[in-house]
Amino acid sequence: CILCEKPRQNSDAQNYILHRGEKNFVIMNSYPYNPGHLMIAPYRHVASLEELTNEELHEHFEIVSRSIKVLRQVFDPGGFNIGINMGKVAGAGIDDHFHTHIVPRWQGDTNFMPVVSDVRVVPEALAETYEKLKGKF
Repeated sequence: CILCEKPRQNSDAQNYILHRGEKNFVIMNSYPYNPGHLMIAPYRHVASLEELTNEELHEHFEIVSRSIKVLRQVFDPGGFNIGINMGKVAGAGIDDHFHTHIVPRWQGDTNFMPVVSDVRVVPEALAETYEKLKGKF
């Protein structure tokens, strides 16, 4: 599982891991819908929200909130899509490891739902976005 492997490698910059909590971490999406597209995931391999412990759940959403603050500070988006897709039929690309997407949105960008199923070219390189965000957590 990619969300199990990447944090174990201890190559945060190479894997675009922006923040490590005690139970969860923040990683940039390798195929972002928009610049700053982040994923928050628990270290523990669980497929669904209800499998998280209270501690994992609490920290998970604290990190979601903190990530939104960082993205507002760095990118000043007009809004956000925050999404959880559990299971392949719900659109999960990584369906066996629970995670939450945070996608910054700007006036005039493409509607989120069509972008989910299509490949999209983003105007900023992942390494550039990583450098902008890394020191903010």
